[in-house]
Amino acid sequence: MKAHLLIFSLFVTLESAVSAQDVNDSIDHKVQALLAQMTLEEKVGQMTQIDFSVVSVVNGEEAEAPIEQGKLYDALLNHHVGSILNTPTTPNNQVQPIEKWRKMTQAIREATAQTRLKIPVIYGIDAIHGANYTENAVLFPQAINMAATFNTDLSFKEGEITAREVKASGQDWNFSPVMDIGRQPLWPRLWETYGEDVHLAIALGSAYINGHQGDDFAAADKAPTCLKHFVGYSYPLNGKDRTPAWIGERMLREYFLPTFAAGVKAGSPTVMINSAEVDGIPGHANYQYLTTILRGEMGFKGFTVSDWADIERLYSRDKMAASPREAVKIAVMAGIDMSMVPFDYSFYDLLLDLVKTGEVPVARIDEAVSRILRVKYQSGLFERTEPTLAVAGNFSTKEANAINRQAAQESIVLAKNDNHILPLKKHTSVLVTGPTANLLSVMNGGWTLTWQGASEHLYPQDKLTLFKAIQKKTKGKVTHVGGNAFADEINVEQAVSEARNHDVVVLAIGEKTYTETPGNIDTLNLDQNQLNLAKALLATGKPLILVTLGGRPRIITEIAESAQAVVLGFLPGMEGGQALADILFGDVNPSGKLPISYPRNTNDIVMYDHKPIEAFEFNQYQPLYGFGHGLSYTTFETNGLALSKDKIVLGENINVSVNVKNTGGLTGKEAVLVYLNDVAASVTRPVKQLKAFKKVELQPGQQQTLQFTLTPEDLSFIGIDMKRVVEPGEFKVMVGNETVHFHVVKN
Repeated sequence: MKAHLLIFSLFVTLESAVSAQDVNDSIDHKVQALLAQMTLEEKVGQMTQIDFSVVSVVNGEEAEAPIEQGKLYDALLNHHVGSILNTPTTPNNQVQPIEKWRKMTQAIREATAQTRLKIPVIYGIDAIHGANYTENAVLFPQAINMAATFNTDLSFKEGEITAREVKASGQDWNFSPVMDIGRQPLWPRLWETYGEDVHLAIALGSAYINGHQGDDFAAADKAPTCLKHFVGYSYPLNGKDRTPAWIGERMLREYFLPTFAAGVKAGSPTVMINSAEVDGIPGHANYQYLTTILRGEMGFKGFTVSDWADIERLYSRDKMAASPREAVKIAVMAGIDMSMVPFDYSFYDLLLDLVKTGEVPVARIDEAVSRILRVKYQSGLFERTEPTLAVAGNFSTKEANAINRQAAQESIVLAKNDNHILPLKKHTSVLVTGPTANLLSVMNGGWTLTWQGASEHLYPQDKLTLFKAIQKKTKGKVTHVGGNAFADEINVEQAVSEARNHDVVVLAIGEKTYTETPGNIDTLNLDQNQLNLAKALLATGKPLILVTLGGRPRIITEIAESAQAVVLGFLPGMEGGQALADILFGDVNPSGKLPISYPRNTNDIVMYDHKPIEAFEFNQYQPLYGFGHGLSYTTFETNGLALSKDKIVLGENINVSVNVKNTGGLTGKEAVLVYLNDVAASVTRPVKQLKAFKKVELQPGQQQTLQFTLTPEDLSFIGIDMKRVVEPGEFKVMVGNETVHFHVVKN
């Protein structure tokens, strides 16, 4: 029986492989046939992406029909534009009703049907935590929170739901996920990453892509993703957005390339390019990165798209090009296939001239256009004459909202809980105060309803802020002392006076919303008025529960050391208020773990996977809360850590097993983290690196044995010659408080 099943399985696998190859061959044939019919102007148009405002009526955000037909026909019939992005308003953008989105995108489809070759436009949108520019979409926790769940199933489901709601909105292409690695806490886009660890980012990002694209992203409820931002964008030396990174080749290959390689392997067909520069070379001019590495080494077959106006900035900002014309030539020859221009046809005009004068070869144009057309065929756009997914049953469903609530709950990190002050009793009287206590925006961050996410009046009124969620949870007295501590308006005296009339104080602090350069800061320290409020409340002697909300680890050390409990919320999304209250009052047992090292001081930035020299003599790894830290209302114990062998040959896998037991009195979820250390190597190795994890739910007293497999890839590093290598020698595997050793030997 088993033999028959094996033969059948092999047959199905081979049949699927042949079928996939047939599909690819068919698409390639179609691409070449279409390319042969195209004029140079039509080809260059395919490489041109414009902002919606180029075809919009004035104040398109307010118009029921925001497209100006003359402008649209000029874009499609005269300039042959291949892609449109964004909402009817720029630069801030603004959320739109789903029916308006469907009408807008349908009007574009109908206009392309009138072009000579009827090549569809691919409509792009930044749906980075759900379809965030469509009214009432399911908006998930931001990526930093999804990483804190240590739950790849939730990331997969987020991808599924996002793709479904993007397609129901009539949109085609999602500029997500961010696969940059988050190792610079000042950077205002840290929260768009999956944290500081390579393995965690690979696992969460790949799961998201798989959910979003499925086996066929031409399916009605699937859509292509876009890896952002290749590569090194997330590690600016001074912490400010779009400023230089200085990354040696070994660090590049060890920390920054693997996440993108994983995204390519997962099948993401597009890549957006780094808006800044690395080692003096702007991302949009870096042939080594865009062609030699991305194409040659990673085998990427899709197309690259520039970030916002970044080709022209090679001239205007970076001073690399002597003219806008030269900037276009540099970028295209480096490997950019599509230009997010975004407000005019300058790229189209300049590139057309460059080809006609022979400065950019037609072969390079054909290469870029072939890649773009291939993705359009793969996405099913040529067969799509209208939105392929109905709104009913596919948008903001009860099931999707429940998954979102679970994601928010699992993303929240209980960092401190002295004397088990949490969970609170349902009759507790609570003072709720602080700048983030009664706003929805601060739980969602940028890319929410608007670009910067700060337009509180646009947020759905049926979602609960932290204060309103607490108010619904307890039968005790709940008071909110409001104002805006960001603007130094909270009445400290009133807050102190009210604190004396309550059992506990919930102080919600953190950041206003932001993304990109508007989010640049000069220090991780909190503004002084928030600190003053915290100190005054602590002086009352009332138990203080600190809740933080925001995209970066702002320094809370002084407050946290005196508070009875600390809850790190980061950006838990639209269900964040409810999820926080669920945890504060014990309806949900917290299970989030930190995907970053939370610094103790603003200049003490050390990652968990630091080198031995960073914890030697007077150097220490001493964050306020370390990577992987997160408490529960129950207790867990790992034991029995064991390996399948104590010695393996180069190239072999090794299996790891460990028991995890719920030793407390409540059901809870625990993420078990497996770390590896290469004891001695020709290049210094981190003291430990995460190589595997699993999250399990256990009843009180329940024990489960978990199995993991470490591969040669897990044991490898970038060697002296900049090649990935596994060296013979001793390795350590660490889980919880246990460590086991094994050796790798030559054949």
